[in-house]
Amino acid sequence: MLKYVVSGTLKDPKWNNTRVLSGDVRDEVAKLKTEVAGEIQVPGSIQLAQALLAADLVDELHLMTFPVLLGTGRKLFAETPGRTTWRLAQNRTVGEGILITTFQRV
Repeated sequence: MLKYVVSGTLKDPKWNNTRVLSGDVRDEVAKLKTEVAGEIQVPGSIQLAQALLAADLVDELHLMTFPVLLGTGRKLFAETPGRTTWRLAQNRTVGEGILITTFQRV
C-alpha cells in the first residue's frame, strides 16, 4: 500500500512504498484527492487532521470515543474558517463502551 508522509524535513524515507509530501499540505492533499482512487486516511495526526478540516478537504470522519476523562489534551476540532455540516452515517459500541462514529460531509 502506498503511504504518504507530510514532512518539512524528511527527504528520503526508508519505508517501502512511501512518498513525502513536503509542499503546502492543502495543495498537496487537494492534488492527491484528484489522483488517488479510493480512500486517503489520516491515522492519528491531529495537526494534519486540523489542517485538512480547516482547508475543507475532509469528506468523512471516523471517531473513536473512549469513556475516560483526562482533563487535559488537544482539541480535535480547532477553530475553522466557517461552518460545515456533517451527518451521522454509522455508530457502534465496542469493548468497554468505546463508541465508534462515522460522519460524512453533507
